[in-house]
Amino acid sequence: MNINQEQLIIFKTVIESGSFSAAARKLGKVPSAVSMSIANLEIDLNLQLFLREGREPTATAQAMTLYEKTEQLLTEMNQWKQHAYALSHGLESSLNIVVVSELLHMQWIDYIAILEAEFPSLQINIFSAPQEDAQKMLLNGTAQLALMFEREQLESSEQFVELKLETLVPVANKDFILAQFPQVSFEQIQHSRQIVVASRDKSIKPELLYSKQYWRTDNHHSACALIMQNFGWGVLPLEMLNENPQLKKQLKILDLLDFTPKFEYFVDLVWSRESELGAAARFLIQYIRNQRKKV
Repeated sequence: MNINQEQLIIFKTVIESGSFSAAARKLGKVPSAVSMSIANLEIDLNLQLFLREGREPTATAQAMTLYEKTEQLLTEMNQWKQHAYALSHGLESSLNIVVVSELLHMQWIDYIAILEAEFPSLQINIFSAPQEDAQKMLLNGTAQLALMFEREQLESSEQFVELKLETLVPVANKDFILAQFPQVSFEQIQHSRQIVVASRDKSIKPELLYSKQYWRTDNHHSACALIMQNFGWGVLPLEMLNENPQLKKQLKILDLLDFTPKFEYFVDLVWSRESELGAAARFLIQYIRNQRKKV
């Protein structure tokens, strides 16, 4: 059995137009070519698709059953051809993007929507991880792109473009001991348990660590849950609070008396200059660069 796309298109057109001659006019072919294509299809399938007893052919029940699947099959064939074409022009077979845990609340899904609209056949895999783990995934090739906070020291292989400014705030449950003070000293911070979002690798010192006693988690959602349960204070994205009125009611932003830590960070789209990026990754990078030019 050797059925091609043209045969399926002719078969579909004959059923929809009601005759070989009408299908031929619609497809820009001579009626004999349409008739021969249908005859060859019937031979390949070992089925009678049309009754030719009257002036116009009549589709058989078997033909109507196959017709119901024809549109879907033609769509899949076109998608297959488009995907093959895209792959031949540099589209990666899949694109892995890692989002730093504290940034999951950010509108990162907008960037995925842009990619899907431009490359509908592309497989996209999204991961979340703490900052240090996200950086490792980028450098070892597990991920091609990363949404992460700016770094004090860049790896020599890193390249990036800025996305936005993100504000983090120190917070505690309103019933937590630190929340009872109008201002909190550095000494009080040091001696109160901190809930820290950090790498799973215990040998790496967590970022934004100020307390001598701390609990560690690898994402800000679990950190928030622990803070809400009065197990400690922590640093959360301000946007996370703004998007959730219930959090605002239950958490207090701490006013630090003795110091002003750097709680504003630029969020970057990062990639490795040592990795060969595919067409989708390059498209997203260029899209963000173009958006920055408009600001």
